Amino acid sequence: MLLEFSVRNFKTFREKATLSLLASNYDKDTREEENVHNESKFGLRLLKSAVIYGANASGKSKFLDAMAFMRYLVINSSKESQKGDHINVEPFKLSTESENEPSEFEIVFTCSGSMFRYGFEVTGQNIVAEWLYHRTKRKELELFYRELNEYEIHPRNFVKGKTVVKEGLVRDNALLLSVAAQFNDETAILVTDWFKRLKFISGNKETNYKGYTLSKTEDPFFKEKILTVLEAADFGIQDVLVQKLDVESLPKEMPKELRDKIVKEAKEGNVEYFSDAMFVRKKYDSNKKPANENAALSFDDNESAGTQKFFAILGPILDVIENGYILVVDELDSKLHPNLVCKIISLFNSEKLNPKNAQLVFNTHDTNLLSSGLFRRDQIWFTEKNKYGEARLYSLADFKSDEVKKYESFEENYIRGKYGAVPFLGLFDDLSNIVPKHENER
Repeated sequence: MLLEFSVRNFKTFREKATLSLLASNYDKDTREEENVHNESKFGLRLLKSAVIYGANASGKSKFLDAMAFMRYLVINSSKESQKGDHINVEPFKLSTESENEPSEFEIVFTCSGSMFRYGFEVTGQNIVAEWLYHRTKRKELELFYRELNEYEIHPRNFVKGKTVVKEGLVRDNALLLSVAAQFNDETAILVTDWFKRLKFISGNKETNYKGYTLSKTEDPFFKEKILTVLEAADFGIQDVLVQKLDVESLPKEMPKELRDKIVKEAKEGNVEYFSDAMFVRKKYDSNKKPANENAALSFDDNESAGTQKFFAILGPILDVIENGYILVVDELDSKLHPNLVCKIISLFNSEKLNPKNAQLVFNTHDTNLLSSGLFRRDQIWFTEKNKYGEARLYSLADFKSDEVKKYESFEENYIRGKYGAVPFLGLFDDLSNIVPKHENER
């Protein structure tokens, strides 16, 4: 499970920003059984979900971008680049000081009965620093620490890592962790595999996940789960019928390069392509009674944007819950009814429906969630940007207890600016200069 993620000098975050999923002691009597998992081995109470609020351009999405960047570099740095290739990292550019400094990322998580703390500093040219710590009981053990091409490596607990360094196999622009995993170091594989369980979806680009959800309907067990949730969401959908693309009948106007790619992947069995999906709905007779047959309607042509989005992201959501992964969503609420968003969050908070303690981290503008009763103070986070363009991240639990009561109206107070992280719109009161004047108005 994810404990903490920190970033510094990345995009709009100049100073260090940390998202913590460690439950606060001040909220112990608030949704403790539903929203908190007790990690007994380490004596930790971990939150199953967290939400980030903030004005437009305040850093909400950029913070999630930082998590995605760290994941990408861990998984790909040893195989997707060559010596001398540029690292696509973006430091805070509104300061002459920070734009030439490295960006820093660090994450703390539990996995297979152990706790790890891993991080690195990186510029566009190279890995400036990198570290990995391992904790099994109370003591934290340093597995390695790297500064440029200087390494301190534990001789017994990171053997393969020591070997690849000795053999000169770690490039300046590659992470030692990634290289060691390629050479079958057990600990490095364990850590990189955990990063692969960190899943990202964009709430504004749901079509990217439609194919995945459609492919999951090929599994009868998983399809039953999808239909159960669709029924619970009151969409009136009885069944989902998938129409696979006939690669032998592709449109003649399709570009040859794309056609060849689809045919090759389909024949090799690597990828399945779908031409459409049909949603089966009940049909009624003149007396408003169920007819003997149902209607199969095209997914793309007949379903609302909200229905299409919910179906598209349902596959990834159920997969994350089934496997106990971490799901990070940018703009979860886009196109979805607030009540439906509440139900998605409830899936993660539920002890019964989420037995493997999958976690959900997302950003939103939907203030209705603040009055839903689904969140504790320590699950509610805000991003705010100052006049220098620097964003900061803070939690509702950071306020003193006499400033923010456990059961006060979070939504009302947020909207009126008590917690900050809202846009300042005072200039809208005087916009007369943008109103066109008629010729007779001088």
